[in-house]
Amino acid sequence: MDIIKVLASELNIKTSQVEATIKLIDEGCTIPFIARYRKEVTGSLDDEILRKFDERLTYLRNLEEKKEQVLNSIREQEKLTPELEAQILAAETLVAVDDLYRPYRPKRRTRATIAKEKGLEGLANIILLQMTDKPIEEEAKAYLSEDKGVESVEDAIAGASDILAEMVADEAEYRTYIRNITFKEGNIVSVAKDKEAESVYETYYDFTEKVNKIAGYRILAINRGEAEKFLTVKIDAPVEDIIRYLETKVITRENPHTTEILKAMIEDSYSRLIASAIERDIRNELTEKAEDGAINVFGKNLTQLLMQPPIANQVVLGWDPAFRTGCKLAVVDSTGKVLDTIVIYPTAPQNKIAEAKKVVHDLIKKYNITLISLGNGTASRESEQVIVELLKEIPENVSYVIVNEAGASVYSASKLATEEFPNFDVGQRSAASIARRIQDPLAELVKIEPKAIGVGQYQHDMNQKKLGETLGGVVEDCVNKVGVDINTASASLLEYVSGINKTIAKNIVAYREEQGKFTNRKQLLKVAKLGPKAYEQCAGFMRIADGDNPLDSTSVHPETYDAAKKILEKLGYKLEDITASGLSGISKQVKDKKALAAEVEVGEITLMDILKEFEKPARDPREEMPKPILRTDVLEMEDLTEGMILKGTVRNVIDFGAFVDIGVHQDGLVHVSQMSAKKFVKHPLDVVSVGDIVDVKVMAVDIQKKRIQLTMKM
Repeated sequence: MDIIKVLASELNIKTSQVEATIKLIDEGCTIPFIARYRKEVTGSLDDEILRKFDERLTYLRNLEEKKEQVLNSIREQEKLTPELEAQILAAETLVAVDDLYRPYRPKRRTRATIAKEKGLEGLANIILLQMTDKPIEEEAKAYLSEDKGVESVEDAIAGASDILAEMVADEAEYRTYIRNITFKEGNIVSVAKDKEAESVYETYYDFTEKVNKIAGYRILAINRGEAEKFLTVKIDAPVEDIIRYLETKVITRENPHTTEILKAMIEDSYSRLIASAIERDIRNELTEKAEDGAINVFGKNLTQLLMQPPIANQVVLGWDPAFRTGCKLAVVDSTGKVLDTIVIYPTAPQNKIAEAKKVVHDLIKKYNITLISLGNGTASRESEQVIVELLKEIPENVSYVIVNEAGASVYSASKLATEEFPNFDVGQRSAASIARRIQDPLAELVKIEPKAIGVGQYQHDMNQKKLGETLGGVVEDCVNKVGVDINTASASLLEYVSGINKTIAKNIVAYREEQGKFTNRKQLLKVAKLGPKAYEQCAGFMRIADGDNPLDSTSVHPETYDAAKKILEKLGYKLEDITASGLSGISKQVKDKKALAAEVEVGEITLMDILKEFEKPARDPREEMPKPILRTDVLEMEDLTEGMILKGTVRNVIDFGAFVDIGVHQDGLVHVSQMSAKKFVKHPLDVVSVGDIVDVKVMAVDIQKKRIQLTMKM
């Protein structure tokens, strides 16, 4: 297989782009570095395509390795024919290679191997050839042997049939056909183990759908229902068609002595050896596709969550709501430093509302708090009521915002949180995290394992390694798109920077603490274990404000500093003009970009990137994202009426719709069918993303079940 041609075809890119990208990956370059600083080399492939590229490259290389192992194994058995070798080399999937290898794979003792040990292979061949003019019972007499345990004609025929059944089951061509027709014509069926049992899986208590039509989220729901012992699941295959196909392949002559035996053997082969294995293959494939789809959705949701714009220059009160143990509060200044923490008890069973209001008002006055960041967990509704009452009673101008607190408890109990706040308990840490995640969502959320952030579906049922790798890649891309301030970034944030691992991130922080602030990027080379390759990969993403060189505050890479200086000189500017924001519109001053690029010895794409950076140095891409809704009043679910139009924040996007926070503590569902009046929406992500601010209309409210149905069709 030509990996380069396959990648070029699959990703619809040129073979030269594939070759160049493989070379960069093999040299140890990271995806963010390639996407940002090697555009000329790759033809401007973005990070999304590069991630797919890297994943497929790994798969295809593993496939080639597997083929080599299989060929060596069959070669050692002296059974490798030129035809088989060609089939293995042409296989495009690991499943296809496994099918071809099946007859040669070392087996545990089966009914067929036992029959072979009894010397019944000759009889099996006679039956398969279908040329005998004698009844098989007559032929079988020659194979009777008390020593070998073949005591009757029936035993001999049964043993020979077992050999043939395994041979049919091992034939790659047959398995491929059966897998394909089952996928195309089969149904996935789920039924309740106990129809009276109440569960969230009631939709699937008597459920049938075509295998090739079933949606990924249904597969994941059915799998979970089966794992939790509510459902029995099977695939109904087109058995008659399969048996007919096998008969046409195996029964090549009309022979009254062999036909019935072969028919019985084929049914046994399919029901005993093939059906369950094919069902397992198909369900694994469906699950894998469903997981890939869900991981993709999770990744896009996580990107939107991490890229939410920071709310800067505000003193924030983080509020971690609870009942019995009280609400934990943490005051955080505009730099993220915790100024104060306290516990109040405005909720049941204590209900000390007046006392709680006084404490909060005193904090607002003392620290000039302008924003309250309220976690959306248990007792959030009751806490919000207290906050809204207080904001109406006090003269200070304070807003509040509801923050998704998913992962806050995971973070607050982590080793990292213990190191960051050694004198705080888990509640205080959680409140501090809730405050900080509105100030700078990215800097705070990188401290939490991505899959604990909770913007996906069925994340705990998936291949955890794959989920972890994908989400890690998402965080890495987000961190590098934004860039980090090397003098303030935590080790948790630094470890996601291109070329930096956990150890080097800690070493950067240690160097900063010992030597003081970094004043230029070159000092990174003095950090333990940060060598020239790591420096090449990370330098452009590290920012130094007020350093020795204004270029260090931008995303211009040190390798193009000389070119950047020449560009400025050519256009009559100084380095200092970068930080003075005096280079707006500089790209329009360049009349002949091709000539200037050649003169300063960089590519045209790199030249344009440098000019863009001059115009908006260290631009934060998050500024373009929708800002969170700041509230001063509360709605109750009972206040909602059909037809009411509200503004809401998209909290989670899943395969069948999006959950929108409209300020009533119960997120409403906009089903995918209610997302657009103008066009058919295939997937919710085509229309909305986590963090989007959307206008919605209330369709229905079920207070009993706490369900709100919304529509975006106005």
